[in-house]
Amino acid sequence: MKINNRKAKFNYDITDEYIAGIVLLGSEIKSLRQGKCNISDAYCIIHNQEAWLKNSHISKYDSDKFTNHDELRDRKLLLTKKEIRKINEEVQTPGITIAPLSIFINNNGFAKVKIGIARGKKNYDKRNDIKDRDNARELDKIIKFYK
Repeated sequence: MKINNRKAKFNYDITDEYIAGIVLLGSEIKSLRQGKCNISDAYCIIHNQEAWLKNSHISKYDSDKFTNHDELRDRKLLLTKKEIRKINEEVQTPGITIAPLSIFINNNGFAKVKIGIARGKKNYDKRNDIKDRDNARELDKIIKFYK
């Protein structure tokens, strides 16, 4: 199960990527395994030498009536001190942010978040990306037609 943040690659230039563990409650991991998660509006911050995932939406687990979680709560990310220090230094420069790229369950059954150090794209960069993607589609159609 992998939930991608498709907006992140379109809105940001990703320079570095890190994989972090995430602290979840029981009902959250069950809901995440069902794929009921949205990270398109989420972002990460570093506060008191800890990394936090903010504004990520994990839906309530249907079968759990009494001990459900808050859907938009802040979730702690598990990174080493060295990684947190390096990320914090990079984020101090203006225009740099930490964007979650995807949430997935690894082979051991643990939930992981892929985060990226990102710089916002300008509108002309986004238009160039759209143009390149459209040109690649056209080329694929032509190649497919002549095969």
